[in-house]
Amino acid sequence: MRKTTKKRAQSMKAKQRANLTFRMNILFFSIFLLFTILILRLGFLQIVKGENYARDLERTEEVAVNTSVPRGRLYDSEGRILVDNKPQKVITYTKMQTTTSADMLKTAKKLSKLIEKDTKNITKSDRQDYWLQKNDEEAKKLVTDKERQEIENNEELTKAEKNRAIDRLQRSKLTEEQLNSFTPEEEEIIAIYREMATGYALSPQIIKGDEMNKEEGDILEVTAEEFARVSERLGEADMTGVNTTTDWRRVKNSTLAVLGSVSSPKKGLPNERLNYFLSRDYTRNDRVGTSYIEQQYEEVLQGQKSVVKNITDGKGRVMDVETVYEGKPGNELVLTTDSQVQLEMEAIVEKQLLQMKNNRGTDYLTSAFLIILDPYTGDVLSLVGKKLEKENGKWVANDYAYGAFKTGYELGSTVKPATVLTAYRENAIEVGEYLVDEPIRIKGSSPKSSVFNRNGRIRLNDLTALERSSNVYMFKIAYALAGKTYQPNQPIYFGEDAFLKMRNGYAQMGLGVPTGIDLPGESTGFIGQNESGKLLDLSIGQYDTYTPLQLAQYTATIANGGTRIQPHIVKEIREPSEDGVTLGKLVKEITPTVLNVIDNSQEEINQVRKGMQRVYFGDKGTGRGAFGSAPFTAAGKTGTAQSYYKDSTMEKSVQTVNLTHIGFAPYDNPEIAYAIVVPQAFTESTYKTNYTSAMAREVVDTYFDIQKKKNELETNDSTSTPSIKPAFTNDQIDESDEKNKTDEE
Repeated sequence: MRKTTKKRAQSMKAKQRANLTFRMNILFFSIFLLFTILILRLGFLQIVKGENYARDLERTEEVAVNTSVPRGRLYDSEGRILVDNKPQKVITYTKMQTTTSADMLKTAKKLSKLIEKDTKNITKSDRQDYWLQKNDEEAKKLVTDKERQEIENNEELTKAEKNRAIDRLQRSKLTEEQLNSFTPEEEEIIAIYREMATGYALSPQIIKGDEMNKEEGDILEVTAEEFARVSERLGEADMTGVNTTTDWRRVKNSTLAVLGSVSSPKKGLPNERLNYFLSRDYTRNDRVGTSYIEQQYEEVLQGQKSVVKNITDGKGRVMDVETVYEGKPGNELVLTTDSQVQLEMEAIVEKQLLQMKNNRGTDYLTSAFLIILDPYTGDVLSLVGKKLEKENGKWVANDYAYGAFKTGYELGSTVKPATVLTAYRENAIEVGEYLVDEPIRIKGSSPKSSVFNRNGRIRLNDLTALERSSNVYMFKIAYALAGKTYQPNQPIYFGEDAFLKMRNGYAQMGLGVPTGIDLPGESTGFIGQNESGKLLDLSIGQYDTYTPLQLAQYTATIANGGTRIQPHIVKEIREPSEDGVTLGKLVKEITPTVLNVIDNSQEEINQVRKGMQRVYFGDKGTGRGAFGSAPFTAAGKTGTAQSYYKDSTMEKSVQTVNLTHIGFAPYDNPEIAYAIVVPQAFTESTYKTNYTSAMAREVVDTYFDIQKKKNELETNDSTSTPSIKPAFTNDQIDESDEKNKTDEE
């Protein structure tokens, strides 16, 4: 029995050891399996997903902040400063993600003892914010338990909407007495808190800089004492987020509107383009170009902001900020315009416009335009627009340069060279072909004739038709384009095809199509309906409308021999100047862009150019009175167009006359192509003289005189870096916050 018992005991122990070994094996296998899974998972996270998580970490820790990076400056073609940055001392506040309203209020109270803050911008909403913050317990009592319960029980509202509803109800119960009970010291706290609250997380908000006192019109600057007081307390409690730094604002040395404008930090990104800028890593209070050159070249002029890494603790609170990238000022632009040329041309247009306004029949005369282009490069050498406005009972001519590419007019006989070139292309006439100028008598309509020939019959070729500005020669071209022959006292039926041919011919030269200028908001004019009789009007520029800039591009196309060049106002993009004495390194030069070459032979183009030369120097040229004695060779075309003026105060339209003029000089190798447009210059009944020819002569004389004097002074050294020169005038236009006000209520 003992042996049997002993054997049984040994057998039980053996089974227990085997069972234990099996369990240990399962345990070790499970541990091995778990470690294998863990290693594979770590490998997946590090190898497969590592780059994605690293990018996510950068997005949360490395943040581009809205530091004060100077915007790129603008220069004229001679290196003179047109738009600069004026530095200013500012006190800023930067909210963190964990900053509370209570934190900001404490900081505002501390700052109010260190600086003076204008309180004129405080709104009713700001006062309500402060009262609710200051009187938290009383604020809760403004809403009864019943009212609160009704809002809480509304299942249609989200939690955020319920909170907003309670907040609105609290505000509605605040009395005027409560809101007007603040001391002057508290008013300053409100004004400071207001600026803090409008900022965005991790984006510095200007608490005090150069600001306008609305009532007194004074600029309130940060004083040296305020700057020092705040600077020496930056490390103290309740001053987290406050900083003293240098900011800038835009200063112009020219009244030229197409230089554009920049938004203020208060206004920030324009609402209509908010998503566009946010998708490009802008912050909401970034300053951006809002019009013309500043807007068109925003990505060039906007500097690269600093990038900082936020060092946080385990609770996500920012403990320190480490700069990863210092930031860089924006690149700079050199324009195609010479300040001296631009100012001289503006003076000529302004003088002529004011003189014309003194004449009878100029009730509807309000503007005039002049554009000068380099016909071979597309450089805009001068872009002038002036608009008459009453100031203190006196007419003054203000800048209206943008009207040169945003407004369209009937341009009259200046389009006749385009009509002749279209006729050549469509085999409607041959070079040198003669036609009879006679009154065109259409059944049921009044006769249509040339100004110089109301009743007779005069035989003209293409050259003399341009020289004398024959309407009838162009009318008969219109007949030929429609496949018709003029027959007196017969009705006319011109098909769609004739309009298409005429407009396609014009478009090749730049009329009725975008010029492509590097400025936003360009208009292409108005295209009329294809009514049969209107084809005759279209052929002499009295139907469709075109912009003054289109007229200049078309003139340049004829001047250079048939190549339509895209006009541009920016000549070069350069890096920021390193020394403030010489321009920065060249980044990009804007070279000529050919849009198309017209479908005419060189013989045909030269024939039209000869006809335009006879306008100035022919015995019966319509521009001979102004240009016949010129010491230079040139060619041009005068124009008048019947137009109609009507505004909202008028029952009937008034028939007026638009005055136009185009030309280029010198004739053989043109340096300039120019166009002048004076809309609604006179009422038709009072029109006597086309003032644009005299204006054009003064323009060309002045331009060549400036170039001659400049060439005498210049030293040609192509190896030297262009130097920065002071502005041509001492006038400065400071773009203060007054121009960029936001809705405050």
